[in-house]
Amino acid sequence: MDPATHSRRRFLKSISLGAASLAVPWWAPRADAAPERRPNIVMVLTDDQGWGDVRSHGNPKIDTPSMDRLATQGARFGRFFVNPLCAPTRAAVLTGRYHRRTGCHGVSAGAETMRADEVTLAEILKAAGYATACFGKWHNGAHYPHHPNGQGFDEYLGICCGHWNNYFDTTMDRNGHPVKTKGYVNDVLTDAALAFIEKHKDTPFLVYLPYNTPHSPMQVPDRFFDKYKRRGLDDRLACIYAMCESLDECLGRILAKLDALKLADDTIVIFFTDNGPNGARYNGGMRGTKGSVHEGGCRVPCFIRWPGHIPAGHAIEPIAAHIDLLPTLVELTGVPMLETKPLDGVSLVPLLTGTPAQWPDRMIFVVQGNRGAVRTQRFRLTVERRRVQLFDMAADPGQKTDVAKQHPDTARKLKAAYDSWLKEMRGGTAKLPIPVGHAEMPVVEIPTPEGTWTGGLKFGGRFANNNWLTHWTSLDAAVSWDIDVVHAGSYAFSLVYICPKADVGSTVRVEAVGKGVECVLDKAHEPNFVPSPDRVERKEVYERRWAALDVGTLTLPKGRTRLTVRAVKKAGNAVMDLKAIRVKRMD
Repeated sequence: MDPATHSRRRFLKSISLGAASLAVPWWAPRADAAPERRPNIVMVLTDDQGWGDVRSHGNPKIDTPSMDRLATQGARFGRFFVNPLCAPTRAAVLTGRYHRRTGCHGVSAGAETMRADEVTLAEILKAAGYATACFGKWHNGAHYPHHPNGQGFDEYLGICCGHWNNYFDTTMDRNGHPVKTKGYVNDVLTDAALAFIEKHKDTPFLVYLPYNTPHSPMQVPDRFFDKYKRRGLDDRLACIYAMCESLDECLGRILAKLDALKLADDTIVIFFTDNGPNGARYNGGMRGTKGSVHEGGCRVPCFIRWPGHIPAGHAIEPIAAHIDLLPTLVELTGVPMLETKPLDGVSLVPLLTGTPAQWPDRMIFVVQGNRGAVRTQRFRLTVERRRVQLFDMAADPGQKTDVAKQHPDTARKLKAAYDSWLKEMRGGTAKLPIPVGHAEMPVVEIPTPEGTWTGGLKFGGRFANNNWLTHWTSLDAAVSWDIDVVHAGSYAFSLVYICPKADVGSTVRVEAVGKGVECVLDKAHEPNFVPSPDRVERKEVYERRWAALDVGTLTLPKGRTRLTVRAVKKAGNAVMDLKAIRVKRMD
């Protein structure tokens, strides 16, 4: 038996976590007592907020009273770990499984997509009668059934990709349809959550709030930004702390709503973040930031409150991770456990209640690209290409000294466990096909970054999310996607494009299953970039207004095929800039 598998099995056995125990809550009343309502869940996840971006973690430059209050009213995890990037953390949270097992292995171009057959926390709770909603940054697949509505959430409002272009008065996805919103993104999402809580106050509910700040672009209302500028911070740090305080205010509004509806005692509230800070700033002296497999890239705040059940001010020192939240919440709520793929996480209920009969050491793994790490209570082993280092986190929390030579047996054991675990993960990096034709989402917009291209085509900016293809100057250029047609029939295609007047007249062809349909690009569309209220210059692309060009229809059989767009005639210097192709099921 390999060391990693042995360690997991021994840990699971030692805390007696089985399917039967998950079906009955530890707080359940006697059989002859009146039935209790199952607890609601509000799970708040913020984007790029680091461990040090809360005042109660020793940062005097930021104000987060709601987050601090939540920490004092419930349990505070001292060492809670996630992935160093956002989409993998979200997949692990929703499934209780390491992200590569779910199909998610990146943050863009389709690599963020989680397989549809993964069983999520929302699906488990929904099967038990919970009303379920997600408001915010999903980042685990945009196309049904990978969309939130296909993964157990009754209601969804937010963005499905990794980051958005603008945070004020923007367009979001509501249950698969674009909707124009008014106001700052944090407030819009919070308003939706408050309305959902009000609507479902008499029945158990799950509200998952994965906010998309303080991820860039750096945009925040003046009243928050001006406060931190007066403290002498530079524009970037002032904006990040301002966005965190905006989030804190939103959390305070959620807590106040629970109080007003007398639901606070019946609601489990969880706050945590998705990776380390997006840049160098106060982080408790830890090494690494977002993207790093060192402690500072993976250790985040985590507070859990349930009055009357979780002791107030309870500090938890044993290591824990994102994969543990699903089994923990299943046990806390007492809902029947659905049949899932094997879980990697364990229930933290013994730690939360303060009465662990036995809590042995464990291994928590992470991988990011060709770098990875394994964490035990005392040690962190990092693997960066061929460099292997061991750090004693108890004696050296800043990871300044490699102690592999002083502890060779520990280094060998942890490296063997990591190698074995990584071998298990290698099957999870295949790109999933894009499903089209589901009745629940008859129109699918497929972005160009989710495809492959040839002939000199280039991105319009640095990062894939919200990007487009440009430099279409050659007739050898083409872009194609691997699609999975789930319903045989007629499909209409349209291109989401920009074309200056001087280049109008090119002929474009859409092909699939050996057939094609053509159209002439006969309408110019040359918009300026949308003004963006950024506090500092962004690295991502700026927003543009795109036009749609109907191409025609093709009859497609059921199954996987390649969908391709190419130009067969070029009228000017370039054919077009292409953002996406829309595929609409017609029957």
